[in-house]
Amino acid sequence: MAGKLIAIGASTGGTEAIREVLEALPADIPGVVIVQHMPESFTPSFAKRLDSASRLTVVEARGGARVQPGHAYLAPGHSPMLVRREGTGYVIELSKAEPVNRHRPAVDVLFSSVAAHAGANVIGVILTGMGKDGAQGMLEMRQRGAWNIGQDEATCVVYGMPREAARVGALDEVVPLGEVAARVVARLRAARA
Repeated sequence: MAGKLIAIGASTGGTEAIREVLEALPADIPGVVIVQHMPESFTPSFAKRLDSASRLTVVEARGGARVQPGHAYLAPGHSPMLVRREGTGYVIELSKAEPVNRHRPAVDVLFSSVAAHAGANVIGVILTGMGKDGAQGMLEMRQRGAWNIGQDEATCVVYGMPREAARVGALDEVVPLGEVAARVVARLRAARA
């Protein structure tokens, strides 16, 4: 599964939604990059909580870190997070750019970089959240061959970000929160076949 990547974006209600998804993922999956709208004082402890709740190694992202299989990288609350291709893998970059969609980190920033550098090798996931952050970046991902999953309205705390992603045509499928991890795994298996 060299070159594969999973990118997740969330906002309001996302802390529990992300935990539920990561808890259900096996340890042998490609690297996961995550943006959750959250102040910088909370992201280190949230990464630790996710690490203890899942089979993945979850850390707060640092600039220059190589994305490793079985690891998840949470954007720190103070910096936009991007990924860039390096050889057969990916490296995380942190930026000091201005907020996008009033957010720093912004899901759109991560998703746009993933679209540019991972293309069809990525599975995108957009979870519960207010507003429209992530929709345009996810559309770019889909246009470059990514497979995108949105959380359904019934299981969202706030059906904003997934609704906007659906509205612009960025989603390949919409599923309840409890099925997101299974769909990611199924898609990875299909790509291997």
